[in-house]
Amino acid sequence: KLPTMKMLLSLIALLSAALLANAAPPTCYSRMLSLSKEITESFKELQTSKAVDSCVEMLPRLYLDIHNYCVLAKLRDFVAYPRCERVLEVSELKEKARSLYTIMISYCRRDLVFLTDDCSALENPNLPPTESS
Repeated sequence: KLPTMKMLLSLIALLSAALLANAAPPTCYSRMLSLSKEITESFKELQTSKAVDSCVEMLPRLYLDIHNYCVLAKLRDFVAYPRCERVLEVSELKEKARSLYTIMISYCRRDLVFLTDDCSALENPNLPPTESS
């Protein structure tokens, strides 16, 4: 009976540790990553929405890759875009973009590593990379 009890206690301890690990607060990096994905998805939904103002078609593209140095300029351009203030979804998206920019340049600056500075990759994210000959 004793080995079974030890095994049961070990299992309970293991499951408790797993639950605690999942309850850990998000890191700066994970927050940037999740917010950039959320913004990109919201922008896609906005672009495909039927009930949105025609000014949305003129918005700068908003595909975000937080590992691309050009993302900072992309966020600045989007937030500074002068049109569509009357569209609530665009205002909300601009606010999220402003938050991500602030997080990236101040709070999480040390947690971020830029792997590229390919600005065209943020303009045409669905195109395969071209091979240089």
